[in-house]
Amino acid sequence: MIIAEEYLNRSRLFRRLKSGPHGQLFELYAARLVEVGLAGQGTWRCLNVVGDLLAWMASRRIRLTDLDERVVERYLQHRGGKQTIQPGDRAALKRWLLILRTTRTIASPALPADTPQAQIFAEFSDYLRSERGLAARTIVRHLPSIRRFLCEACPAGATDLGKISQEEVIHYIERHAQDWSPRSGKAMCWSLRAFLRYLHHTGLHPLALAGCVPSIRQWKFASLPTYLSAAQVQKVLVGCDRATATGRRDYAILMMLAKLGLRADEVATLTLDDVDWRAGEMLVRAKGRQRARMPIAPDVGAALVAYLRDGRPQSACRRLFLRSLAPHIGFASGCAITMIAKTALERAGISGYAHQGAHIFRHSLATELLRCGATLSEIGQLLRHRSHDTTRIYAKVDIEALRTLSLPWPGDAQ
Repeated sequence: MIIAEEYLNRSRLFRRLKSGPHGQLFELYAARLVEVGLAGQGTWRCLNVVGDLLAWMASRRIRLTDLDERVVERYLQHRGGKQTIQPGDRAALKRWLLILRTTRTIASPALPADTPQAQIFAEFSDYLRSERGLAARTIVRHLPSIRRFLCEACPAGATDLGKISQEEVIHYIERHAQDWSPRSGKAMCWSLRAFLRYLHHTGLHPLALAGCVPSIRQWKFASLPTYLSAAQVQKVLVGCDRATATGRRDYAILMMLAKLGLRADEVATLTLDDVDWRAGEMLVRAKGRQRARMPIAPDVGAALVAYLRDGRPQSACRRLFLRSLAPHIGFASGCAITMIAKTALERAGISGYAHQGAHIFRHSLATELLRCGATLSEIGQLLRHRSHDTTRIYAKVDIEALRTLSLPWPGDAQ
């Protein structure tokens, strides 16, 4: 694969743009493309789309100093009518705008005006952070439910907050309680209680409405954990093409999910500094702001070494796992790890499970350990459960052990 620097050294397109009226800007832009590690084809695409943008602006007598996001959107609509817009075109133009703003060729973007809802969200988020001590990821999970509630109960914004009635709260939950699963319904009620408690705490509502939020019944331990057999897990692992850099990365990620029982977010946030090769262990940023040291199994370590030596792109980013496409940075969240696991399951032909993502490997590991004789206490320690009740659900999957506890059926001896 030709990297950006090699391509620029022999590119006629780059030489033509560099010799034009904006040559110095294109040199800075090319340096940015080299910095993010684009391949030759990606570099050509970026230079081509920016050059085409400038030609389009010249044909409409738009000055470079007038370029902003609105002009870019007009250009993309024009380009979309002539040819297909590639996923990297918007990113290429964003990089160009960044160069122009860094050199003060164009003005900084205008800050969007805060809507009444945005102000409410900002103040509510500050309350959850300062008063309740919640993490940023937990706060973000509250906002979709609150946004939907405000759209229906407070269309006028903050002026209607003090007019919310108990009946409105109850009717809202009755309308939306069955939109998703019982677990999602409980999360919606949890978010609403937190928000209504905030309104009363800050004096925005005279009544403590949190107490009128009804509970959604969800029977504890009513369902079995979704898990794969050991043969299915092995089939998923074998399905990774370890002849490619992406395949080696995905194989190492899946090994961490399947052999160590890590959560998707825990894998996404691992850094190079978290791995202690001498001690043979790694530092995991676990759920609830916990930090735990976990031993690295030999097969997991071998998969990591193969990725670090022959799969991980060169990057200043300290995250352990990086995006395969430029810019080579870490994943934004555990959602990317979930998508890698989901793709691997589909590639292996495994379907029909209620939960088909990264967490199914965690359940599979616990189930297999239980069948091999591990105690629930040992499984709970490995999975870093804070409560024994969380681990007890795996007792239900050991059907053979449960048979020894069952009483004879009445009348069976007759």
